[in-house]
Amino acid sequence: MDETTLISAARRGDQKALDQLLRLHQDRIHAVCRRLAGNDADALDATQEALIAIVKGLPRFDGRAKFSTWAYRVATNACLDELRRRGRRPDPGLPEFETASLTPVGGSSPRDPAETVSARIDVDRGLAELPDEFRSAVVLRDVAGLDYAEIAEVLDIAPGTVRSRIARGRSRLADAISGNQTTPDERQTP
Repeated sequence: MDETTLISAARRGDQKALDQLLRLHQDRIHAVCRRLAGNDADALDATQEALIAIVKGLPRFDGRAKFSTWAYRVATNACLDELRRRGRRPDPGLPEFETASLTPVGGSSPRDPAETVSARIDVDRGLAELPDEFRSAVVLRDVAGLDYAEIAEVLDIAPGTVRSRIARGRSRLADAISGNQTTPDERQTP
């Protein structure tokens, strides 16, 4: 079945269609939650919350956006809500190889496993230092592969703000990875 057929069947109560629909998106939702949360334990909790919210919200899905865009919005909100509820910021630890890859959509990865581990830890630490609004925009673009319009829809902000947040987020991420830290006075959020 194609996604539209799965959505219609799931909305009518077809559990097999719902299961198949969730399985189609679960890995990417987890990848977004993993990068937003900074660790696998919180990402798994947030992924579960996101999938529950998707099931509960499915009757309200109006089809104006792609299902994946809507699902990323639900996942982003669930993940950030989970972190706020727990009073946590992303806390990168040792990499979990069975979870989302380090490689952004359409990118290439280092061939040496030590480089992969090192790069993943650096990226996780850098992402943990970003404010939520920058981290969300960067993760949705570079991990989920969404375009600017889709990110604007997911985050409910203007496309120009998306561009700005991605540019600022990537700049701060690059600085954090390379060790060039900005002072608190230099950190301004939109």
